[in-house]
Amino acid sequence: MLTRRDFLQFASVTAALTGFSGGLSRVAAQQSLTQDDLLSFDARGQITLLHMTDMHAQLKPIYFRPPSENIGVGAYAGIPPHLVGDDFLSHFGLERGSALAYAHTMVDYVDLARTYGRLGGLDRTATLIKAIRAERGEDKVLLLDGGDTWQGSYTALKTDAQDMVDCMALLKPDAMVGHWEFTLGEERVMEIIESMEYPFLASNVVDNDWEEPVFESTAMRDVGGARVAIIGQAMPYTPIANPRWMFPDWSFGLRLERLQQNVDAARDNGAEVVVLLSHNGFDVDRKLASDITGIDVILTGHTHDAIPRAINVDNTLVLASGSHGKFLGRIDLEVKNGKVVDANSALIPVFADVITPDADMRAQIDKVRKPFDSELNRVIAKTETLLYRRGNFNGTWDDLICDGMMEMRDAELSLSPGFRWGTTNLPGDDITIDDLYNQTAMSYPSVYRLEFTGEQLHTILEDVCDNLFNKDPYFQQGGDMVRVGGMGYTCDPQASIGSRISDMTFLKTGEAIDPGRSYVVAGWASVNEGVEGPAIYDLMEQYISDRKVITIEKNDAVKLKSN
Repeated sequence: MLTRRDFLQFASVTAALTGFSGGLSRVAAQQSLTQDDLLSFDARGQITLLHMTDMHAQLKPIYFRPPSENIGVGAYAGIPPHLVGDDFLSHFGLERGSALAYAHTMVDYVDLARTYGRLGGLDRTATLIKAIRAERGEDKVLLLDGGDTWQGSYTALKTDAQDMVDCMALLKPDAMVGHWEFTLGEERVMEIIESMEYPFLASNVVDNDWEEPVFESTAMRDVGGARVAIIGQAMPYTPIANPRWMFPDWSFGLRLERLQQNVDAARDNGAEVVVLLSHNGFDVDRKLASDITGIDVILTGHTHDAIPRAINVDNTLVLASGSHGKFLGRIDLEVKNGKVVDANSALIPVFADVITPDADMRAQIDKVRKPFDSELNRVIAKTETLLYRRGNFNGTWDDLICDGMMEMRDAELSLSPGFRWGTTNLPGDDITIDDLYNQTAMSYPSVYRLEFTGEQLHTILEDVCDNLFNKDPYFQQGGDMVRVGGMGYTCDPQASIGSRISDMTFLKTGEAIDPGRSYVVAGWASVNEGVEGPAIYDLMEQYISDRKVITIEKNDAVKLKSN
């Protein structure tokens, strides 16, 4: 429940971002929204935490359609972040058609995208960070990177993430954690970490031989006259979600006992504030906030959730700061007598059109992209359909990829991983190589062609579904639901494992998937070593180029069972 003070503060910060129609022209929207509006904030205390997470190597402003499904199960059903559309707007008191409605929901998305423009761009984020540091004082601000920073674009793939490393260095973060970073392989990860001037933290990663820490767990900082401990938590299920063979010597996991020990040690070493910089995912960290004592703030990532303000869970503030550079999270803390006594929080939407780009960061972005400019801007087709990915089930970019794999690999069905990363193309947009790689740029891109029985396909869907919808967040290990091509099914997220998937249908014939029959299946991003097949980005470049204009029919093949 919001206090009156909280309500008035939230209203004052968002006043300039709400209350005007999505029918405004781009010029009128820009005139109604300013950089000062975005920075407006009721500062508290002597500590400011700034949080960026899940950038997925997006240096330039982007479109990113928020999800149409974000289903919570068990105790987490129907509460933030598991609200979308009008339910989200109602819960957070946001007006339909407003700037914040556009930033946070898919409601009227195309119209509002044309009104308010792109979000993000690291040069715009740099401007906001510098302004906050100048206003608060450098000694009062911590900038923390929640990971999934080094992967997800053409230039990150071609430079082994050096583009992101060089750009992030200009921001001078105080610490970072990781997930997709590990798909660069052990050697490259350690090479980058050794070159950084800030720590890579992971309380929960140990070596396989002696269970000794691989990375630092904690960074201690003096901020605004108070002692702050930053404890890092890498994505605990990285060897399940990604190829274990890329980092064979390291063991991951939640390791709650070790985390509690590190929190206690930080307190014993004089920490007045303990911040968990986490890539666990929102629901995991919501539960963790109740299970681990002594944490004041959890800055969470991985699930790409974005909520306008932090929520309080057993006196721990939990803030999710979105993805792809769309938002900059901020929490201010007042500390007295060794304890946090007051706080304020906000998620700042990075509206690219109204923020003056930072000159140094813009120059660096131009530098790292220049060698690839002609290829990045090469147009391979135009889309008549809104192309997006994010959601618990298939998006239109996923449908396009599934169709492409079936045709190019002569397959009956296709499976595409439920990645949360990938930007959006508006109807009428050109599709460039840059756009294609925003959906496909990764270090294990081979498109396989294998046979699976109907029973095996059912098992795969059930296993992935349990990773997403297990009622105990500690067993939620993956991204969104695997995307399917050539097949339909019904999903009951609230059911138990083995009972969530039904009515599997082979769309070509309309017949039920036969458990005993073998089907030729194309897919990509297998975690197995030595997978053979063309790279997904090469395959899809040919498929998309051949069509010249992309139109995706509405996909109703996946149905939800409501309880």
